[in-house]
Amino acid sequence: MQVTETANEGLKRELKITVDKADMSSRLAERLEQIKGQVKLNGFRQGKVPMSHLRKVYGRQAMVEIVNEMINKQTGEILVNRGERAAQQPEISMTEDEKEAEAILNGEADFEFSMVYEVMPQITAPDIEALEIERPLAEVTDKEVDEQVSQIAENARPYEEKKGKAADKDRVTMDYLGKVDGVPFDGGADQDATLVLGSGRFIPGFEEQLIGTKAGDSVVVKVTFPAEYQAAHLAGKDAEFEVTVKKVDKPGKLEINDEVAKQLGVESAEKLREAVRSQIESRFGSFTRARVKRQVLDKLDEQTKMELPQKMVTQEFDNIWGQVTGELERAGKSFEDEETTEEEARKEYQTLAERRVRLGLVLAHIGETAGIQVTDEELQGAVYDQVRRYPGQEQQVFEYFRQHPDAVAGLRAPLYEDKVIDHIVSKAKVTDKTISQEELTKTDDDE
Repeated sequence: MQVTETANEGLKRELKITVDKADMSSRLAERLEQIKGQVKLNGFRQGKVPMSHLRKVYGRQAMVEIVNEMINKQTGEILVNRGERAAQQPEISMTEDEKEAEAILNGEADFEFSMVYEVMPQITAPDIEALEIERPLAEVTDKEVDEQVSQIAENARPYEEKKGKAADKDRVTMDYLGKVDGVPFDGGADQDATLVLGSGRFIPGFEEQLIGTKAGDSVVVKVTFPAEYQAAHLAGKDAEFEVTVKKVDKPGKLEINDEVAKQLGVESAEKLREAVRSQIESRFGSFTRARVKRQVLDKLDEQTKMELPQKMVTQEFDNIWGQVTGELERAGKSFEDEETTEEEARKEYQTLAERRVRLGLVLAHIGETAGIQVTDEELQGAVYDQVRRYPGQEQQVFEYFRQHPDAVAGLRAPLYEDKVIDHIVSKAKVTDKTISQEELTKTDDDE
């Protein structure tokens, strides 16, 4: 086998591989000898089929198998012998001329194919121990805990029947039937439904129209579904609800005590406060982690210089561009609606694609150097996290991941990235800084 380099520009490599026809014929003879004792042909005893006849019947099929095996095996060996790592699977091409292909399969011509690929760039990662990271933290106050506890405890607030008209904060018990264009729709009817007026649980404008009603009243509530309503077939539609008010209750005094906590499934008021504080701290911790991760990525991006494999960049751009244009199409918008142009958007997302590829490569390099791996247990945990996001559909989600191993593999990359980020933070110079809750939870859009 002869390997000739035909192109070497930047990271791109192109090789021409030639396998002598004599070598191909020899491989074919070995393959036919292997199957000789296994085949059964009419007119011949098993194992006694002449080689010439065997070649005539099975030669072409065997040569196709040899060609495929050589390509699959030789590409990896060639890279190892050259001391190179391909950034992606090499592109393999062979002759498309039918006569040439026929000659190769008949062992009458040399077998030639080409490999085109990009090598992994030389990566010089920043000194992660020299990275300076500011970790923003926000304090959880007793006042905020009490406010959150009060909101949760609203579910246990006592109510007592009221003879007069319903007012804001009162609870009404009702039957209702919703219609669009005079036709009832799925999910638009209920009986003995309870609603605290002013809670914002129903469609905007619905609750306000029940203020002033009393037990026994029948009213028609007219509303318009929000344009971004979760049920697309109802979004933006005008609707009428035939409502019968059956009971009006006024709110009683709410006291946060052990009895109320037990109604909420917690053993005591103190345990309830502890649970709420823990939830708030966890939420703030997520914001802290996101901001620290953004700092790490920004600093790695600023301090990492390398030539990027263009095919990887192109694929990343195509993925981003497909998402962007798809979202615009679904929203019925154009780039002009987003106060930009297609040309400007392409430049922006090209830069983003390059950043993602660069960070992906440097994080992989740091992770590999540190020996970081994602365990099967961690991957299984990620699957369970996905399952918990769909209460009531757990079995279907499990079945989906069982039937789609690629979906499970897709969870590995973010897990690996987070572990590498944690490793970097553990080595970097981290300074804690207390900031306000508003500043911590501020989104990029707010900034």
